[in-house]
Amino acid sequence: MKILSAEWLATAAGPEGFPVPTAPEVAFLGRSNVGKSSLLNALVRRKKLARTSSAPGKTRLVHFFRVERPGLVTHFVDLPGYGYAKVSKAERRAWQGLIESYLEGRPTLCAAVLLQDLRRDLSDDETLLIGWLHERGIPVLLAITKIDKLKAMRRAARLRELKETIDLPAANVIATSSEARIGLGELWKAIDATIAEATETGTGNGDGKRGRS
Repeated sequence: MKILSAEWLATAAGPEGFPVPTAPEVAFLGRSNVGKSSLLNALVRRKKLARTSSAPGKTRLVHFFRVERPGLVTHFVDLPGYGYAKVSKAERRAWQGLIESYLEGRPTLCAAVLLQDLRRDLSDDETLLIGWLHERGIPVLLAITKIDKLKAMRRAARLRELKETIDLPAANVIATSSEARIGLGELWKAIDATIAEATETGTGNGDGKRGRS
């Protein structure tokens, strides 16, 4: 996958700070310690585009990145992490409102990439989020992260277990490792296929009528 450029575009604390929608957008979301920034950096072959932190829950804003490949510009959107126990309920509600304001109203949103640590079971947060996205017709890709942390046999067993609990087509579930650079090409292919479908059908328009994936 050839990346011509990858650069920060904007950071926003609310909808008023979102940049003008001009290119297909892919949102990344997941638990605070799931490896979201690492995966974003690995996909675009940059070490420090999205900031990583040893303190889960540090991403409390919406970050937009412009990614250019030959003949195509895509915007990656890094949404705040959720499920971190050391923040207040009020702050969690504020984050939820920020995330939903983006997901519900963004006209160029083509897909949501939800990250899930291979070593963890899906919680109610992930299950409810997938259902919430489906209800709004937002295509969901599930990136299983940190697969290099388990040996091959255990890894295969955990992948089977997770896939059995997820209401998603098999093609929408991609096993990845940012550190070992596993599955990045497959995830790019899934992203591009979702963008192409939204472009062909004209469903990436933020009106609640996107094609469900």
